[in-house]
Amino acid sequence: DRTAPMKRKDLLNLGHANVVLVQRIVAILVPGSSPIRRFKEETKKAGKLVDVTHGRKCRSLVLTDSGHLFLSSVQVDTLSQRLGATAGEGMEWDKEKMPSLL
Repeated sequence: DRTAPMKRKDLLNLGHANVVLVQRIVAILVPGSSPIRRFKEETKKAGKLVDVTHGRKCRSLVLTDSGHLFLSSVQVDTLSQRLGATAGEGMEWDKEKMPSLL
């Protein structure tokens, strides 16, 4: 419901005061592998790459259901812990909202 007030638990802090809606997250990825690098380049060409590292080393990538890819300087483990603390265990994903990765 878009009219409901947003709560702090609905947001995941990506670092440097940048947040993303927990409900929109599809995956938290580790950068470095060749397929991830290719996916990052494709996302950049599509205009859906958002760099929130503030010049620091990219340590994680957050993929949303809209196909946007956020580059973060926060470790994957840290984001996963924050996500678990905000969303709780047993969070279910809407598979119809997931972007096609092909």
